[in-house]
Amino acid sequence: MRVGVVTFPGSLDDVDARRAVRLGDHEAVALWHGEHDLRGVDAVILPGGFSYGDYLRCGAISRFSPVMTEVIAAAERGMPVLGICNGFQILCESHLLPGALIRNDHRHFVCRDQRLRIESTDTPWTRAYAPGQEITVVLKNGEGGYVADEATLDRLEGEGQVVARYLELNPNGSMRDIAGVRNARGNVVGLMPHPEHSVEELTGSGTDGLGFFTGLAGWVGVAEAVLS
Repeated sequence: MRVGVVTFPGSLDDVDARRAVRLGDHEAVALWHGEHDLRGVDAVILPGGFSYGDYLRCGAISRFSPVMTEVIAAAERGMPVLGICNGFQILCESHLLPGALIRNDHRHFVCRDQRLRIESTDTPWTRAYAPGQEITVVLKNGEGGYVADEATLDRLEGEGQVVARYLELNPNGSMRDIAGVRNARGNVVGLMPHPEHSVEELTGSGTDGLGFFTGLAGWVGVAEAVLS
């Protein structure tokens, strides 16, 4: 698959995401935030970083980038979209995902290897994992606390839209230990931890994150049935 990775002003992990895409046996395509062009990609990743310096709310300015007009439209047609960390914030600001990300409850930036449990595998990004599988990937954020009203949280839980949950400790105060969520159709996923930093042994963080990228293989063939 051709997987586009968007670069916004302040993106830090776009190169890492493109490398992870290649390690997942896909073609990585660089996309620029200022263009109304997805270059014919089959999926899109919004990477981590500090888009526009986080000078407003995180992701609130990037949500209005020209490329996001195309990403939103493509996501609504069923294209797989993954937002990692700042990308997760952008997806929430774009209303492609419910809820919001706020300052960590302890008011400190956190960087650590984080244990997660995969809760939903009905997405192109998590289908390589088994339901309930526990993995360890890198986490680094200052505004990673996931919040939503109780009705939204109950709906996410009841409809299986919690994608991943923090184990052992909650690093940022996220409600119900939520580390990632998906939309109702399953094609859009937001994840606060960074699977792209846990794709090869060289980094010392293992390879547990690689499944987020290898799972795309074959998705086009099953998407119609899954997304119907």
